Amino acid sequence: MLESLIRHVKTSPKSFGYRLNNGLVTLEDQEEALTSPKWAYEFARNVKGANIEVCQGGAVKSPGWAYAFAKDIKGANIEACQEAAIKEPRWAYEFANYISGASIEACQGGAIKEPVWAYRFARDIVGANIVICQGGAVKDPEWAYYFAEDIPGADVERATC
Repeated sequence: MLESLIRHVKTSPKSFGYRLNNGLVTLEDQEEALTSPKWAYEFARNVKGANIEVCQGGAVKSPGWAYAFAKDIKGANIEACQEAAIKEPRWAYEFANYISGASIEACQGGAIKEPVWAYRFARDIVGANIVICQGGAVKDPEWAYYFAEDIPGADVERATC
């Protein structure tokens, strides 16, 4: 039985994910990579000669993979990746924090949609607008309190939702 299983594993076709993770894909597999933002990112990162622009089009379908693409892929279009990343507050924050050339204003607009990320943006990002970030943080009393306690220049009166 074990021999039959081993023979089957050796002869059965491998999934795209398996082939990608094991360095078995070629440039001819790029179209299949575009079926998943993660695969598009990994294809661009791991396959020499990959069309970066085409792979980026696949990766930016997900805010997290758009951020990763901008961070890790040489030749990535930062503006296009940012546009996708700022759709989710966490990735807006991460983009502003780690991507050279990020628009602080655009990323801040994405980050302030959730209080925790509004707080972290004000705390960690040089050039953050404290008033705008506090407007996002005061949506939750806990983050309003932390904002007033930890952020220099915060309006303490606004901390009382």
